[in-house]
Amino acid sequence: MTALLLFAGIGFLLYDVASVRAGRPGMAWRRTLTDELATRRLDDVFVMAGAAAAAALGLWLLVLALTPGKRSLLTMRPDTPQVRAGLERSAAALVLRDRAMEVPGVQGARVTVRRRKVRARAQAHFRDLAEVRTDLEGALRDGVEQLGLARRPGLSVRVRRPGK
Repeated sequence: MTALLLFAGIGFLLYDVASVRAGRPGMAWRRTLTDELATRRLDDVFVMAGAAAAAALGLWLLVLALTPGKRSLLTMRPDTPQVRAGLERSAAALVLRDRAMEVPGVQGARVTVRRRKVRARAQAHFRDLAEVRTDLEGALRDGVEQLGLARRPGLSVRVRRPGK
């Protein structure tokens, strides 16, 4: 998104520069900006604020460039050295939710998968909550193990009765 906004802004500025080179006058905002920048001192509040904003934008772009992409993918164990695989978090959550729904006594379940933690919320309707919780934990632990993730996420399970 940032790249698209920068692309549009630079294209707009390039259009203005090309029109000036073709003999037309520059856009009013650009003439005003160049006049203001030529007459203001470097220790002016507006110049300092503009410099701080440009530095913050540059720092943000560096952070975006250095952080890993594909945050929605969970890295899987490399069974073959030349093959790297990933599993989308939403797909892992769907598989684990289906696992949770197979546990006897679970009426409804919501599973969210993060990079380091799996969070399961379930509603039990006819069995004891402690029994449902232990069965659900076991089923989800087996499910997480069968996903084949490189880093095994922690598991958080909550079971409650449905509201009336």
